[in-house]
Amino acid sequence: MKLNLTKPIVFFDLETTGIQVGSDRIVQICLLKVLPDGTELDKTYLVRPVNDNGVTMHIPEEATAVHHITDAMVSSEKSFRELAPEIADFIGDADLAGYNSNKFDVPLLVEEFLRAGIDFSIDNRRLVDVQNIFHRMEQRTLVAAYKFYCGKNLDGAHSADADTKATYEVLKAQLDRYKETPYVERDGTTTYPVVNDITALSLFSGNSQWADLVGHIGYDKNHREVFNFGKHKGKTLEQVFSIEPAYYDWMMKADFPLSTKQVVMKVQRRLIEEKRKKDQEKLQALKLKFEG
Repeated sequence: MKLNLTKPIVFFDLETTGIQVGSDRIVQICLLKVLPDGTELDKTYLVRPVNDNGVTMHIPEEATAVHHITDAMVSSEKSFRELAPEIADFIGDADLAGYNSNKFDVPLLVEEFLRAGIDFSIDNRRLVDVQNIFHRMEQRTLVAAYKFYCGKNLDGAHSADADTKATYEVLKAQLDRYKETPYVERDGTTTYPVVNDITALSLFSGNSQWADLVGHIGYDKNHREVFNFGKHKGKTLEQVFSIEPAYYDWMMKADFPLSTKQVVMKVQRRLIEEKRKKDQEKLQALKLKFEG
């Protein structure tokens, strides 16, 4: 179906150094401009990420694993500040559209324009987020899942008995539906994860990157506990508690779930034990020195 447009609209997508709007940078931007007469214009730019001091930033390995853009690929490219006038001119007064764009792409694009000294206003632009349309129209409730997988209406929804039995039926239907169905992982590898094995299903449906039950604390690539929120997001708990001990006390007094506090206490105990061992080693070294 041809879009009914009264002004141009630009579909766009960003690849970035990370997911923090305030600190991460664009490494690639793809733009598809659709005019009211149906004409399509497209541009794609690789972008050299630079920090506020103009120094080229490293693209973290975790980000490269997702979009496959490396430091070497962007080393000779222009920075966003250099490209900003051309990109702003291409977008013009067009509306904007993307996938999860309202939450991430639009805010980060505006942030980059502001760093480049361009006041890229969205006040008179209409923003279309295709992901939001998808999620609203294709509900992810148990009732919807039961209808989709089992082909039946769920009578007595939201009663524990009906919901429990429906969940069991949905899982069995998923095993039938997705038997030998490939799934492409974020790193590009293909797996067949929906198999009749509880361990495999647990790994596929769970979140192995969470250290607690609610995702306040995750793991980095070295399986160290890191903050997933706040001013220390991305930093390890060990690092923060070592330089800012009061942050541990604040977390223990704040309204965090007990599962989160258990992880916090485990890390703190580990730090105390490591310090105790180091102190013993120092004491032993001094003892040997004086005895020698």
